[in-house]
Amino acid sequence: MENRNTSVMSIQDWIITILITSIPVVNIIMLFVWAFGSDTNENKKNWAKATLIWLAIIFVLYLIIFVFLGLALFTGSR
Repeated sequence: MENRNTSVMSIQDWIITILITSIPVVNIIMLFVWAFGSDTNENKKNWAKATLIWLAIIFVLYLIIFVFLGLALFTGSR
């Protein structure tokens, strides 16, 4: 019998996972739980880590754009 942590996730598991990640605030918490939890399926663990990396990249890009637009507005108003 295959280990539960490495078995292929069913469609039902993915539907529940996507449903949970569609809930604001809960999604971030659960991504960290799934990414760094010990009893999490390896497929879900890797997916959660990749999602957190994408979120971090998007957040950094958002900050850079926000700073540049803020500076442009600040210097343009002088």
